[in-house]
Amino acid sequence: MSTLLLVDIECQETCNSRFNSLSFALRRDVHFPRLRNTGILIEFGECMIIRGTFIFVYLLLFSSPMLLAASLTLGSPIVLGQSCALSGPAQNLGHEMRAGLLAAFSSINDNGGIHGRELILLSRDDGYEPDEAVRNTKALIYDDQVFALIGAVGTPTSKAVAPIVSEVGVPFFGPFTGAEFLRTPFNKYVINVRASYFQEMERLASYLIDNKKISRVSCFYQNDSYGFAGLRGIENALARRGMKLVSKGSYERNTVAVMGALRDIYKEEPEAVVLVGAYSACAEFIKLSRNKISQDVIFGNISFVGTESLREALGGYGQGVVVSQVVPSPHYTDIPLITDFKTNMAKYQHDAPISFTSLEGYIVGKLFGKIALGVKGELTREKFISSMEEVGWFDLGGLVLRFGPGDHQGMDTVYLTQIYPTVQELKGDDL
Repeated sequence: MSTLLLVDIECQETCNSRFNSLSFALRRDVHFPRLRNTGILIEFGECMIIRGTFIFVYLLLFSSPMLLAASLTLGSPIVLGQSCALSGPAQNLGHEMRAGLLAAFSSINDNGGIHGRELILLSRDDGYEPDEAVRNTKALIYDDQVFALIGAVGTPTSKAVAPIVSEVGVPFFGPFTGAEFLRTPFNKYVINVRASYFQEMERLASYLIDNKKISRVSCFYQNDSYGFAGLRGIENALARRGMKLVSKGSYERNTVAVMGALRDIYKEEPEAVVLVGAYSACAEFIKLSRNKISQDVIFGNISFVGTESLREALGGYGQGVVVSQVVPSPHYTDIPLITDFKTNMAKYQHDAPISFTSLEGYIVGKLFGKIALGVKGELTREKFISSMEEVGWFDLGGLVLRFGPGDHQGMDTVYLTQIYPTVQELKGDDL
């Protein structure tokens, strides 16, 4: 049998050194010629095989059983699958989440892997569209036979694949969403790292109403399950204070068509607008608001917006914009985990930004490795989950995550940041 493998020339030496893991992946029916149509990205530590950038070609001839046997000498790799936005208006989130995961996996692999087994990430582009996420997820599970799904990006895409996860019994690990349906009702196969959108909205409501004494709040939201999750969160937070939204307006996913929402929201003259959207649409809404609306308005975004991408898109329009965060600042200097994160990003993912999103990806990757290392005996999906619940407490280096039976959310802390002139956490008098 002949298998054509296409490899970036810059990764030639790394791929040579990773030949054993690579040949085993081929034997597991990771069909590289199909990549031209699937948009799959495959990572072997630092080595990337990516559609559309191939300039070096290997022809691997698997005609001898002895050659196949030789590929197993270092232990079979642990293959993980990711469906995320690598194109379209939300692509920065997917690329950054992926970069953080890869930096974590490369560090783990270079330090012995999981008891000698390398972690390999297969990433497929869903463009932040649920139908594509379903296709990707089925391919990752049934064709690529991944151990777990990891680092999914988005609420609508996660909602579309959640039934598949439950049916097949594949861990859905560290998705980049705070949607409530991934927390309630409890699903043993869903493992959340971050705080929920409800928790983020409570934090924003506390800032706007309890601290800033604002009484007129509106909501700009994406017209899908992500937007509805955030909308419900702010409505619940206001209801606890005996308040209601004065207005709301929506836009369609993967667009920046926000003028209708602008008119709907500002007819009631809000003092603050809470935004539940992707960075491109939120930036468009804020810029139009600044240009067309005379009153001063505070804008509060939840973490999925992508802080650095929003800040870059807004420039000087970012004054008065607040973003809730579910991980510490990636620029902290007193947390060992963040020092390791920046070191490993520079070593393995030096072209990717240091951001809240890439830090979240790194935390997800490190946590997966720590749980997997603690499993006694053979690593199976069920033992992975039960070991996580039994150990319960995971210190990644100054950042502790806690799990247990019936509790699959590792962190609950929500931070607030301003984004102009620089991204800084709001503390004390700043609140």
